[in-house]
Amino acid sequence: MADPSSYRPRPGDVPDSPGVYRFRDEHRRVIYVGKAKSLRQRLANYFQDLANLHPRTRTMVTTAASVEWTVVSTEVEALQLEYSWIKEYDPRFNVKYRDDKSYPYLAVTLNEQFPRVQVMRGHKKKGVRYFGPYAHAWAIRDTVDLLLRVFPVRTCSAGVFKNAARTGRPCLLGYIDKCSAPCVGRITPEDHRELAEEFCDFMAGRTGTYLRRLEKQMMEAAEEMEYERAARLRDDIGALKKAMEKNAVVLADATDADLIAVAEDELEAAVQIFHVRGGRVRGQRGWVTDKVEDVTTGALVEHALQQLYGEESGDAVPKEVLVPALPEPVEPVQEWLTGRRGANVSLRIPQRGDKKALMETVQRNAQQSLALHKTRRASDLTTRSRALEEIAEALGLDSAPLRIECYDISHLQGDDVVASMVVFEDGLQRKGEYRRFQIKGFAGQDDVRSMHEVISRRFRRYLAEKERTGEWADGIDGAGGTDGADTDGTLAGPEVITDSLKDDDGRPRKFAYPPQLVVVDGGQPQVAAAQRALDELGIDDIAVCGLAKRLEEVWVPGEDDPVVLPRTSEGLYLLQRVRDEAHRFAITYQRTKRAKRFRAGPLDDVPGLGETRKQALIKHFGSVKKLRSATIEQIQEVPGIGRKTAETIAVALAQAAPAAPAVNTATGEIIEDEEPDTTGDSSGEPVTAGVPDERRGQET
Repeated sequence: MADPSSYRPRPGDVPDSPGVYRFRDEHRRVIYVGKAKSLRQRLANYFQDLANLHPRTRTMVTTAASVEWTVVSTEVEALQLEYSWIKEYDPRFNVKYRDDKSYPYLAVTLNEQFPRVQVMRGHKKKGVRYFGPYAHAWAIRDTVDLLLRVFPVRTCSAGVFKNAARTGRPCLLGYIDKCSAPCVGRITPEDHRELAEEFCDFMAGRTGTYLRRLEKQMMEAAEEMEYERAARLRDDIGALKKAMEKNAVVLADATDADLIAVAEDELEAAVQIFHVRGGRVRGQRGWVTDKVEDVTTGALVEHALQQLYGEESGDAVPKEVLVPALPEPVEPVQEWLTGRRGANVSLRIPQRGDKKALMETVQRNAQQSLALHKTRRASDLTTRSRALEEIAEALGLDSAPLRIECYDISHLQGDDVVASMVVFEDGLQRKGEYRRFQIKGFAGQDDVRSMHEVISRRFRRYLAEKERTGEWADGIDGAGGTDGADTDGTLAGPEVITDSLKDDDGRPRKFAYPPQLVVVDGGQPQVAAAQRALDELGIDDIAVCGLAKRLEEVWVPGEDDPVVLPRTSEGLYLLQRVRDEAHRFAITYQRTKRAKRFRAGPLDDVPGLGETRKQALIKHFGSVKKLRSATIEQIQEVPGIGRKTAETIAVALAQAAPAAPAVNTATGEIIEDEEPDTTGDSSGEPVTAGVPDERRGQET
C-alpha cells in the first residue's frame, strides 16, 4: 500500500487548466483516468487527509504509485481524451458498463453489391445500417417476415446466394415472392439497392409517406379496375401496419429520442436505455456497473453517454436525449454530442407529459435490472470481495489476491499436450489476457513436468521484461501493462503495439504484470512443480496453491495436509470457477489441435503449396478425388499453378493412398462418394471456442 504523499506533485507543477489525468500503480499500469476543468483543483482533492476521502477513492490513491496529466484546450477535448484512454487502458477503478447480454440488431449490409437484411450481434461494422437493439432475435425475424412482402430484399447468406447464382434457381423465398431474387437476375443491382434503401427508410420511422403512397396506388389501381393489383397493395398496407403495431406509439409527436434511466445503490448501478424513433420504441438495452469510484448520478449518466455514442455519428445520435440527472458541467457533454451528430442535440431532464411518463417506465426497467443483477452470485461485488478475503485468510496472504492466474494441462494419452493460462482480476474473468501453451520441452505424458515447463516459461518472460525495462537497475517499476504479447510478438490484444509505446504509455506489454496468486489444476505434485519453477527463477513474492478435483482440497507448497475450505465458502467457489475455466480453455484448445491434425490431407505434403493455392485447387476441381484424376495440363488451368508445381502435385497425389471407400453395412454396397475437402482451415489455427474476441488467447 503506497503513501499518496510519496508521489504527490507540487501544487505549482500542476497547471490550472482543463486536462486529463492518469493514476498508475507500481507496475506502471493505468488504474484510473479522469478529466477536470482545473487540473490543479481536481488533483488537490485526491491528496488530502485519507480519513476525509471516500473509501473507494482512498483505495485508489493508496494503490497508485504515480500520477501524470495531459493539458488540453477545452473541456470537450478533455471529454474525448478521457473516453479514448478509458477504452484503451481499461482502468480498474473507472466506471465500466458491461452489457447484461449481447443484444441483437436488425442490420442491412449496404456495403455489399446486393444488400442483405439479417440479425447481427457484436461490434458494428462500417457500411452496415443498424436498427435496434431488440430484446429478442425472434422479434426481429417476425418484423422482417412481415416487411419482406412489401420490400423483398435479399436475406440469404453468401453461400446460398452463390449456389443459387451458380445453378440458376432461386431459393424458396424467391418462389413465394418474399425475395426479389437478385441471384438469378430478376432485379438489377441498382433496383435492389433502391429496395433496400426504402426498407431502411421505413425502419427508420419514415412510414407515413410510404403508406400514403401505397394507398394512392391502391386507389388508382381500383379506379382502373386492376383489382388483383389493388388487392396486393391492400395486403401490403396491412402487412406494414401490422409490423408497425409491434412498436406501440409512446410519443405522439413522432419524436426521435433516447431515454436513459439509472438505478443505483451503494455498490452498483444499472442503466436502461429506450431508443424511440418516430414516436415508437425501436430498441431497448441495459448495462450494469460496479461503483468502484465515488461517483454521482450525473457522472454515471455522463459515462453512459460516452459508451452509448462514443463510436456513433450522424443519425445514430438522436436529436433529443432525456436523462434523470445532468452531468456537471453539462455544456461540454452537449457540445460533444452535437459534434457527434453534426447537428444540435438537446440533453435535458423531462419535466412533464408523455416524456416524463415514459421516463418513469424506463426507470422501473432499470430498477428491475439492478434487482435481477443482484441475484447473480458471480457478479456481486460484495460476494467477490468476501471470496478474495477468504482465499487470502486461508492461504495466509498479506492482502487479497486481486489478480489470480490459473494453469491447467490437457492431452489425449500423451498426444497434443497443451496448457492454458486464465486470468481473473477482482474476481472477474479477463479473457483478453488468456494464454495458450504448447509443451515443447519433451514428448509424452507427464503433467508435473509440463506444469514446471509452463510456469517457468511464463515467469521467465516476466523477469526478462523487468530486466529489459530497467526496473532492477534504477528501482523504477516500468513493467506496466497487461499480458498483451508473447516474446515472439503474438498478440492477444486488439492491435499490434510497438515496444516504445508500451514502455512509455503503459499499454499491454507481454507478461510484465505479475499475479498475486498462481493456482494450478492438481494436487501436491503439481503445486510442488510450480513452486520449484518459481524458486529456480528467484521469485518469492507470488503465492502458489492447487485445487484437486477429487475432494476439492486446496494444496499449498511444503505442506503434507491440504487446506479444507467449507463447501459453502465463497473463496472455494471462486477457486472452482477459476480452475474450471482453465480446464475448459485447455481442453478446447487441445481438441482444436487434434481436430486440425485429423483434417490434414494429401495436399499438405506438397512442398511450396500454400493455403491460398490449395483452396483454389479444391474450388476448381470440387474435391481431392477429381484433382487426383486430373492431368497435369488440367491442373495448370488453375490460376497460380505452373508446370513444375502441377507435376509436383500430381506426383504427391499419386503417391498418397486414397481414402478407403465407405460401405453400406446393411447391403454391402460400396458408396461412391466424393472425397471431402481435407485441406484444413486456411485462416490458420482457430482460436479456442467460447472466447468472445477472436484475438484472445493466442498461442504462446
